[in-house]
Amino acid sequence: MSRSLRLQHIHVTAGDTEVVRDVSFAVPHGKIIALMGPNGSGKSSLVNAIMGHPRYVISQGNVVLDGEDITALPPHEKARKGLFLSFQYPPELAGVTVSSFLRSALNAKIGTNISVLDARKIIKEEMEKLGLDKEMIDRHVNTDFSGGEKKRLEILQLVILKPAYAMLDETDSGLDVDALRTIALGIRRFSKEMGILVITHHARILQYLVPDEVRIMREGSIVRSGGKELATEIEEKGYKD
Repeated sequence: MSRSLRLQHIHVTAGDTEVVRDVSFAVPHGKIIALMGPNGSGKSSLVNAIMGHPRYVISQGNVVLDGEDITALPPHEKARKGLFLSFQYPPELAGVTVSSFLRSALNAKIGTNISVLDARKIIKEEMEKLGLDKEMIDRHVNTDFSGGEKKRLEILQLVILKPAYAMLDETDSGLDVDALRTIALGIRRFSKEMGILVITHHARILQYLVPDEVRIMREGSIVRSGGKELATEIEEKGYKD
């Protein structure tokens, strides 16, 4: 059986409201799937529920990672299985340095104890590739970061942890053209080593992360599916019928 992150008839509720309805599709390992849609269409609710955010409950359906049903696992176990979510609005972690955070995350994922010096070396090498100021390594996570810095730090986590499947929630929002290109090319370096679900409103990031499939979501449901040309159509005509 080929490897994939498979969503099977997913329904999601937030409080008493159903925000995602009967969503089914797969993210094959080594492929890029784009999930597009207007604001409020349920894209972020879907990936937060998949990862295990307590506000979003999978009321029906299953999340299957490489043949294993991980629907009910807590978020940290899903992460250990190889699932990653970059946040649309990354939280601040006051008092926790970038170096300490990434070293702890890496040790937890691979079950080893990488030394502080070795971890800093790995982190600095990847920071340079992503165009991040190396002084950021000693700053507190996302504290007083610009929007672009927060998004670059999310992708730094991705390239350090190297998950099997990555869900990128509007990684392109708030980035200028140069930052977008740097981040997208950083992601693309690993695109054959993981399955990637890119959530975006616009097609500009897809100029660099060319999708194998595009899904359009509206009002909690998948309403259209197609190839990369569908993203171009949406960029030109919008989401109106």
